[in-house]
Amino acid sequence: MTTRKENSTNNHNEMYWKSNCGLSGTLAIIGGRWKINILAYLLNHPRLRYSELKEKLVGISERVLSAKLKELENDSLIEKIEYEGFPPKVEYILTEKGKSLKEIFDLMDRWGDQAIEKPDE
Repeated sequence: MTTRKENSTNNHNEMYWKSNCGLSGTLAIIGGRWKINILAYLLNHPRLRYSELKEKLVGISERVLSAKLKELENDSLIEKIEYEGFPPKVEYILTEKGKSLKEIFDLMDRWGDQAIEKPDE
């Protein structure tokens, strides 16, 4: 992954919109190919192990899953619970902030159901 130059126009625009527009800020936190799916699975399952998430997210690499989980943890949307023992056991749960996305996700799901053209129609 490449990062933008700190003084680039694109970087300045992105930082401005993330900090001045709620919608842009929300999409910056939950957007992308995998984060919204991780959050949706955790909304429907109170706690999931790393291996369960990996199994549900068909096509995701270990590297990307680890990175996305870390980003969601840094944004305080999920919490990582580590258990002692061998083999190591790790589970992920939503924080209260993460759970607060449920209404938004429900609205997005309903909108998507209405907007997506069905093959039968």
